[in-house]
Amino acid sequence: MTRWALLLEYDGTPFVGWQRQINGPSVQEVLEQAASHLNAGRPVASIVAGRTDARVHAEGQVAHIDLPDGHSAKAVRDALNFHMKPHPVVVLNAVVVPGDWSARFSADRRAYRFRILNRCSRPAIMAGRIWHVPAPLDATAMHAAAQCLLGRHDFTSFRAASCQAKSPIRTLDRLDVVRNDDIIEVMTEARSFLHHQVRNFVGTLKLVGEGRWPIERVTAALEARNRSAAGPTAPPEGLTLTKVGYPDDPFDNHGHPTLTD
Repeated sequence: MTRWALLLEYDGTPFVGWQRQINGPSVQEVLEQAASHLNAGRPVASIVAGRTDARVHAEGQVAHIDLPDGHSAKAVRDALNFHMKPHPVVVLNAVVVPGDWSARFSADRRAYRFRILNRCSRPAIMAGRIWHVPAPLDATAMHAAAQCLLGRHDFTSFRAASCQAKSPIRTLDRLDVVRNDDIIEVMTEARSFLHHQVRNFVGTLKLVGEGRWPIERVTAALEARNRSAAGPTAPPEGLTLTKVGYPDDPFDNHGHPTLTD
């Protein structure tokens, strides 16, 4: 068997999330069903770098699967894309990796972007891909508050009640808030995130942007180590997984075959 790293892009709108569930279609189900066509109809299991929630999108998700030997990278990419139609999931790149490589455990960085549309008019073209907030937001204050969260902390206040992580301790490497006309982008990076951590950051920073919270209250919420001390959870539509990083990134052509067309 050959292990393949897959770089994926998908619109999370019609899915219950990455992970298979009984209450609706998942990205994992679509990918694995497509992969079975390359395995004589037998089931193919996938491992993913980050299990995105329902209606959360991805521009740079990474998964790995094992397939019988003999397929070319182009054949794997094109066959998976053909069999995943008409679902909004595509393989951008397929690369052979060592048999002990893991999309999840080999990763050392995840990056997310959350977009807010800050204007009176609701979104049309960006509907389903952005959080519409009509009230004016102070992005500069939001960015200043975001810097209070950088570093290694107990992020219990920004962790979903259903989070299954063994520890709430995480190291946050980046949390930037930038405005470009009517769009505010919150960009964040860390080795790993707790369940709903990014969306809880955004929901809290929105309170600062509205002027309802002073910047200092974000630090107090962090130090409280209590979910009720922080702001609400932002909706999933604005969140996109943009990049998964690896010490030796297989998609950077470090000795691995990659697609050129």
